[in-house]
Amino acid sequence: MSRIRRFFYEAWQELKKVNWPTPEQARNLTILVLAISFIVGSYITFFDVIFGAIAKHFNAG
Repeated sequence: MSRIRRFFYEAWQELKKVNWPTPEQARNLTILVLAISFIVGSYITFFDVIFGAIAKHFNAG
């Protein structure tokens, strides 16, 4: 039991050392991640549609 208690104590001590982002930084970074995810998803979807149409064209003939 003392090993578990020691683990949580040490984990808590390490968490105190973390430089946590401010709420504004967290919000801005979240928006950035969502925007980049949307851009990458759109990019992949665009090329999937293009290459899918090309493959369909060659398979139909």
